[in-house]
Amino acid sequence: MKVLLKSISMVLITLVAFSCQTKSNTISIFVEEDIKEEVAFGLNQFNTYLIESGNQTNITNSKETAQVILELKDSVSSDDDSFTITNQNNVITISSSHKRGVFYGLQDITEQLKSGGSWKDISGKAVDSHYKFRAIKFNLPWFSYRSGENLALHYDTCKDLEFWVSFLNMMAENKFNVLSLWNLHPYMFMVQSEKFPKARPFSDEEMKEWQSFFKTIFKMAKDRGIETYIFNWNIFVSKEFGEAYNIGEYSKDSGFWGEGETNALLEEYTREMVAKTINEYENLTGIGITLGERMGGMTSEERRDWIDRTMIAALKEADREVKLFYRAPLSAGLSSHGTVSKSTEILTREAIESIDMKDDVYLGFKYNWSHGHSSPKLSIVHGGILTDTYWNPKPKNYKGVYTVRNEDFFALRWAQPDFIRNYLSNNSQDYIGGAIIGSETYIPAKDYITKEEHRTWDYAFERQWLFYKVWGNLLYNNSTSDDYFINSLEEKLNIEDATELLNAWKLGSMNANRVASFHRGTWDATLYTEGFTTIGGKFIDINKFINHPVLDSSYVNIKDFVAGKFKEEQITPIELANVTEKESNEALAFVKSFKENHQDNKLLQIELNDIEAWGHYGLYFASKIRGGVFLEKYRKRGNKKMQDDAIWFLETGLKQWLKYTETMERYNVSEMPYQFDPKFSWRKHIQDAENDILIAKKE
Repeated sequence: MKVLLKSISMVLITLVAFSCQTKSNTISIFVEEDIKEEVAFGLNQFNTYLIESGNQTNITNSKETAQVILELKDSVSSDDDSFTITNQNNVITISSSHKRGVFYGLQDITEQLKSGGSWKDISGKAVDSHYKFRAIKFNLPWFSYRSGENLALHYDTCKDLEFWVSFLNMMAENKFNVLSLWNLHPYMFMVQSEKFPKARPFSDEEMKEWQSFFKTIFKMAKDRGIETYIFNWNIFVSKEFGEAYNIGEYSKDSGFWGEGETNALLEEYTREMVAKTINEYENLTGIGITLGERMGGMTSEERRDWIDRTMIAALKEADREVKLFYRAPLSAGLSSHGTVSKSTEILTREAIESIDMKDDVYLGFKYNWSHGHSSPKLSIVHGGILTDTYWNPKPKNYKGVYTVRNEDFFALRWAQPDFIRNYLSNNSQDYIGGAIIGSETYIPAKDYITKEEHRTWDYAFERQWLFYKVWGNLLYNNSTSDDYFINSLEEKLNIEDATELLNAWKLGSMNANRVASFHRGTWDATLYTEGFTTIGGKFIDINKFINHPVLDSSYVNIKDFVAGKFKEEQITPIELANVTEKESNEALAFVKSFKENHQDNKLLQIELNDIEAWGHYGLYFASKIRGGVFLEKYRKRGNKKMQDDAIWFLETGLKQWLKYTETMERYNVSEMPYQFDPKFSWRKHIQDAENDILIAKKE
C-alpha cells in the first residue's frame, strides 16, 4: 500500500526532520499530549501544505514558543466536535471539546492559507457542529443486500486498501465523521464461530486476510476522526451455517425477501458472532440493526423480541460497550412490505427506552423513503407517514437520524447547497441527531460510467467530489457559505471565478429534486430520476406521468390540476414547467459561454457537460408537463386544439431527450449496468419518448 497510513510517531518524526533543515520560515506547533494521535492526519496535511509553500514545521513542548497551539477544552458533551480559532499576536490557538474538532480547526486554517490569506490574517472564529452524526452509507459488494453487475464489479476495488485511504481522506476533509458499512451478514467476514465450526465460510488464512482488511480500515478511520459502524439485515447467517444446520438456507443465494427463521441455534450463533466481533475489533464504534425483510411472518412484538434476544443481548455480553443504531421497523405488519402504525411506533419507542447504554441510541428512518434527493420537506419514511410518537414526549436516550438515500442519479453529478440548507432548516429539531448519505443500488468505488479515455481520476466518488463537499460541510456547519464551495471549485478546476459556475450547478441540479418531488417514488425502483424510469426499468410514459401522485404536497399532479382539485397555495404543473424551463435555459446559456472561454480545461469541460445534460433534462421535463396538461385537458373537453398542443409539446420534449442523450454519451459509456436494468441506456428510451407522441395522436 502506498503512503498514506502514518502513525503519530511517523508524523512527528517527519515534522522534526523538516525542522532541522535550513528554511527561513519555521512554524512551531504545540500539541497537547493526549490528542497527538487523533490530530496526526491533520498535522500531516498541514505540514505538507506548509512545505509546498516554502515553509517548515516544528513540534515544540512549550506553549510559550509555539505559533500554533492545539488543545482540548472541557465539555459535558462527548460528541461535540465544534471548534474555536483565536489569533492573538500571531499565535493561533485551536481548541475543541473533541479531538476531532481540533483536527477540523487545523484543517480550517490550512484552507484559509490556501485561499491566499497570510499568517497574520488568519481569522478567529467559533464554528458549531450542526449535526453530531454525519455518516456515509456504504454498501459492501460481498453478500450484498441487492445483487447484480452494478454492485459485483466493485469487488476488487473495495478490497483494495488504497481505495479506502482515498475514500477516508475525502470523508475527513469534508467532515463526515461516520462510515457505515452494510451487507446482509457482515459478521462472518470478521470472526469465526467457535460454537458452530461448520458455519465457517473461510479457512484460517482467509479469515486472517479479512480480519486484517477490516482492522486496517477501522484504524485508518479512527486516525481521521471517523467512527465506524457495521449494519446487517435480519435474519441471515452464512451459507455454510444454513447447509450444516438446515436453518436459514435462503442465505445461500442472499434472498432478502420473505419470512425469516427463528430457533435457539440460530439465535445462539447470532449472539456469538456479534459479541465476538465487538470484542475482537477494538476500533469498531458501533453496530446497526435492521428490522427488515427477512423478518416476514413475524409480528412487531416478535421482531422486537428477536432483536432483544440476539443483537441487544450480544451488546450486553461483549467485553466493551459500543454504540447502537436502531433502524425503525420497515414493516408494521406480518409481511415484508413497507408499512407503519402507531402501535409499532409505541412498541419500538418502549424497546429503545429500555436499553441501558452510556451513549444515545440512534433511531434511523429513511427520509422520503428511498428518494431523499426529492423535497427538503419530510413527506414519508419507509412505509408511509409517521405520527409524533417517537418525539412526543421528547426522547431521553435516543436521537433520530434520517437516511437520505440517492437512487436517482449516478451518472450525473449533483451539487445543490441550497437544497441541503432547506433540508437542514426543516429537519433540525432537537430530537434529530444527524443524517446518513448514500445509496442502496450504487457503490461509489469503481468508475464504470465515464469512458476510460476521459477519466483522470481513480475512483467513482472522485468524479462526484462536489456532491460530498456540499453535503459533508453543510451537515457539519449549516452556515457554510457559498464562498467556501466557490473557492473549492476554483482550486479544483483551476479557474479564476466560479461564482456563476456554482449557480449553474444549483440551477441544473434542482431538476433532479423537482422531478422526484413531483413524481412520487417509494422503494428503490419506483423512480430512477436521471433515467426517467420506474419499476422494471420502464420509461415513465405520458399516461403514468399524468396520473401519478406527487411526493411533496406543495405540488399538484396533472390529473388533479386539470380536474380543479388543488389548493391555491399549491404549485401547479404549469408553474413548475415555467420555472424549470427558465432555470434550465439559464444553465444552458451559462454552459455555452463558459465552455467557449475554457476550451483547454478538460476537467472543467466534463463537469460543464453534466450541467448541460441537466439543462436538457429539465427542458424535457417542462415540455412533458405541458404536453401532459394539454393531453388531459383534451381527454376531458374534446378540444382538438388541445390535442395538437399536446403533440407539439411532446415533440418538443423529444428533441430535448435527443440532446440529453447526446450529452450523456459525450463522456460516458452508452450502456451501463443499473440495478433494475442491466443494460441501461438513454438512447434506447428515445423510442419511449416517441411513443408518448403516438399516444397523444391516437386519442
